[in-house]
Amino acid sequence: MTSNVTRKLVASDLDRTLIYSPSALALTMPDEYAPRLLCVEVNEARPLSFMTETAAGLVQELASVAEFVPATTRTRKQYRRINLPGPVPRFAICANGGHILVKGHTDHDWNTEMRRRLADGSAPLAEVRDHLALTVDPAWLRKERVAEELFVYLVVERSLVPEGWVKELAGWADERGWTVSMQGRKIYAVPKPLTKSAALAEVVRRTGAHRVFAAGDSLLDADLLLAADAGWRPGHGELFDTGWAAPHVEALGCAGVAAGEEILRRMVAVATA
Repeated sequence: MTSNVTRKLVASDLDRTLIYSPSALALTMPDEYAPRLLCVEVNEARPLSFMTETAAGLVQELASVAEFVPATTRTRKQYRRINLPGPVPRFAICANGGHILVKGHTDHDWNTEMRRRLADGSAPLAEVRDHLALTVDPAWLRKERVAEELFVYLVVERSLVPEGWVKELAGWADERGWTVSMQGRKIYAVPKPLTKSAALAEVVRRTGAHRVFAAGDSLLDADLLLAADAGWRPGHGELFDTGWAAPHVEALGCAGVAAGEEILRRMVAVATA
């Protein structure tokens, strides 16, 4: 490891930023020109997430020149299914900032602190679940999941969700200190104090990093990007769809798994500069 590891930290969302499900790969080129893919997640004996082989090499290179911190909305169990190339990251952010893993192990003190912040700054999870139970239509709801007793998300048939329903939910949630994000077939309701940037600040404090870089594709990544010195968003996802922008965040033109590879290429370049 070089001295850059302690000076530069790279925090990145995973799904649809660095890793991709088959439906999100966006392999728009002729089949004979499609990149070779590496499976990095298996769930119930089924391959679930991929990155290009080139991206896999870049992840390993990045880990050797910077503090690489995965920052995901996934639960700890979901995160642990991912098998990225290279060493296990020293720090990982899960449950949208609700958990910090240190060498793969839960930091319970951080979780206790985050739960205190939620109690002070947002309505209880039970109130949000009760509201969803009253307003969601079983015709388009496929699943409801509570993540780590911190937030809730719905798996829906997106084409059947009434126009304006998500906007109405977002307005109701905002008044109660919650935020709403729609990513693919999932609708997330997350307490506002529960952020990746809050956990990132704690990791930066512990590592003493002097420069921070970030990447993400959804509105739940916006605070992570704003907390960084520089960042990237792909040419797809919620931030792309809403036209979200910040002066220090580069909006890439490529989408799908090719964007994941390009993001990693940019990360390695800044980490070694």
